[in-house]
Amino acid sequence: MKSSKLALTLLAISVGLIGCGEDKKPETKKAEAPPPPSIEIKIGHVGPLTGGIAHLGKDNENGARLAIEEANAAKIKIDGKDAKFVLVAEDDQADPKVGTTVAQKLVDAKVAGVVGHLNSGTSIPASDIYNKGNIPVISGSATNPKLTEQGFKVQFRVVARDDQQGPAVANYLATASKPKVVAIIDDATAYGEGLANEVEKTLKAAKITVLPREKGTDKTTDWKAVLTKVKGKKADAVFYGGMDATGGPLLKQGRELGLKAVFSFGDGACTDEMTKLAGAAADGLLCSQAGIPPQAADKKFLDAYKKKFNVDPIIYAPFTYDAANLLIEAMKKANSADPVKYLPELAKIDYKGATGKIAFDEKGDRKDAEITMFTMKDGKLTPIAIIKGGQTVSYEDFVKASAPAPAAPAVAPAAEPAKDAPKAEAKK
Repeated sequence: MKSSKLALTLLAISVGLIGCGEDKKPETKKAEAPPPPSIEIKIGHVGPLTGGIAHLGKDNENGARLAIEEANAAKIKIDGKDAKFVLVAEDDQADPKVGTTVAQKLVDAKVAGVVGHLNSGTSIPASDIYNKGNIPVISGSATNPKLTEQGFKVQFRVVARDDQQGPAVANYLATASKPKVVAIIDDATAYGEGLANEVEKTLKAAKITVLPREKGTDKTTDWKAVLTKVKGKKADAVFYGGMDATGGPLLKQGRELGLKAVFSFGDGACTDEMTKLAGAAADGLLCSQAGIPPQAADKKFLDAYKKKFNVDPIIYAPFTYDAANLLIEAMKKANSADPVKYLPELAKIDYKGATGKIAFDEKGDRKDAEITMFTMKDGKLTPIAIIKGGQTVSYEDFVKASAPAPAAPAVAPAAEPAKDAPKAEAKK
């Protein structure tokens, strides 16, 4: 009996000890550090992505897109937060009505800024919407003076105006070709008509006969009736204000009709696309671009653009690249993506971009903007002169002047001993 009691006692003690033992607590995972705060910043881009000049709209969009991607790779912080920039691309079809619709869409989406539009005809009506929405907008290609003459503090551009480009191309045409009678044709858009007006004023001031204006539209591709009239009036030069989609057929049909006049164009038709549209007739044309030529842009940009898109920029991609970077740089300076806070920084910015030094005047126009004159040679646009501040220099001289000075050698070469100097004894 005693042994049974003893066994029961020992069993109870064992159970008790087991019950009093500490339960093994499950391992708890270490709390992960919360992700750093971030902010999404939308930047809009607007240009024609469909229609006859979609190639130019895509070129502009590519420039802005490259800037956005590089900014994200740089891991920029705004107001202590990791900034993620998002490009919101819209197609305005080069149509003023569509342009205002997409402008309102971007304002409603609360974008922090806009790059665009490509055309003056869409930029001007859209600018009122951006102004009312207090959204800064920078065009990399719209050249009509009215765009920045409206007094909107949110409107900027990084290319020259038509009242700079028009006189430049007109004076170059007058000096290089010495025409006696000039026919001027435009496409009835804000851009084409505005540029043609500036060319006409300059030619008339130079006492050159200008025929009554001929007109088409931004969709015209049959110019035979207009060109037959021009040929009958013995014009020895023609200026067309419009885009390459309509300028190419104009030039081709002019040559087919036996018109031997010099054909000249503004930036809208100053593209390699003219060779595709006009064929061999394109050789010898004169045209202007409202800025430096794309091949003169910063090499780092050109290499990055080619690597990203597998093509070279057409015209204004370097300028839309700069426009997007200007918006971002102003945000960095203000430490805010709020347009109210960064707009003052944008207005007074001094920035070295892919297209050179950029600063704005009180209207939002680029100070000291250049104009480039081109000719078509063997099917390729070739820059021949740069015009800045009324002064014309050859493209070769411009490139030489713009080239960076050669870097000093890291270690200065040792001076050669004089011929009669005694040789030092070698140490043993």
